[in-house]
Amino acid sequence: MKKLMTIVLMAIAIMSANAQNIQLHYDFGRHLYPDQEENRQSATITLEQFKADKWGSWYYFVDVDLSNKFVEGAYTEISREFNIGKKGFAAHVEYDGGLNRFGSYQQAALLGGAWNGHNADFSKTYSVQLMYKRYFKSYEYTSAYNSFQLTGVWGLNFGKSFTFSGFIDFWRGEDADGHGQLVILSEPQLWYNANKHLSLGGEIEISNNFIYNTYDDKSFFINPTLALKWNF
Repeated sequence: MKKLMTIVLMAIAIMSANAQNIQLHYDFGRHLYPDQEENRQSATITLEQFKADKWGSWYYFVDVDLSNKFVEGAYTEISREFNIGKKGFAAHVEYDGGLNRFGSYQQAALLGGAWNGHNADFSKTYSVQLMYKRYFKSYEYTSAYNSFQLTGVWGLNFGKSFTFSGFIDFWRGEDADGHGQLVILSEPQLWYNANKHLSLGGEIEISNNFIYNTYDDKSFFINPTLALKWNF
C-alpha cells in the first residue's frame, strides 16, 4: 500500500478537529502473483491521523510491513495544508519516505496546491492536488530527478453503515535506465462501519509502472486486501 488518505477523515476532522485510526490489512498479492510478487508482505499495519486547525490541516500515515520473522519496512507520508481563502483552496507541502531491512525507500518532497470540498452534510467529500515532486538519491541504484504528481481523493458515505473512499495518483517516474514514464496508483476502499469504532472491509491496490518485475517486465498489478479498522 502506498497511502490511505481517506477524505472521510477530513470530514470528521472538520467537525472534531482530530481523527485517527489503526488498520490491519491482509494482502493477497503474493498469492495472486507468486512469480512476480513473491517478496510482497502479506500483513500491513497502518496508522493514520488527520488534524485540522485554524490555519489548515496536518495529515500523516505510517505503513508497517510484517513477515513471520521481521518488521520488513516502514513507509510514511506527512503533509501540511495552509488554507487560502474560503473556497476550499490550500497550499500543500508533503514528505514521502521510509526504511526497510535492506536500506531506504526513495525519498521525495512535494509542493503545490489543493482544492478540497464537500456537500452540506459531509457525506460526499473530495480533494484534488497538483504538485511539483522532487525525488532524492536514496541509494546507489536511484537518482535525483524532478517530477510532478496529480492526486484525487474521494469519500462517500451511503446506506447508513458503508463508506467508499480512496485515492488515485498520477506521477512521472523513471525506469532503471532513467527513461520517464507515467506511474498510476489507486487504492479504492470499501468499509462496513459496524459501530463508531470498528470497521470491516478492505481495499484494492491498482497500479501501473509502480511495481517492477525482473522476470517478465510485468508492470500492471491488482492487489486486493481484507482489513479491520479501529477508529479512535
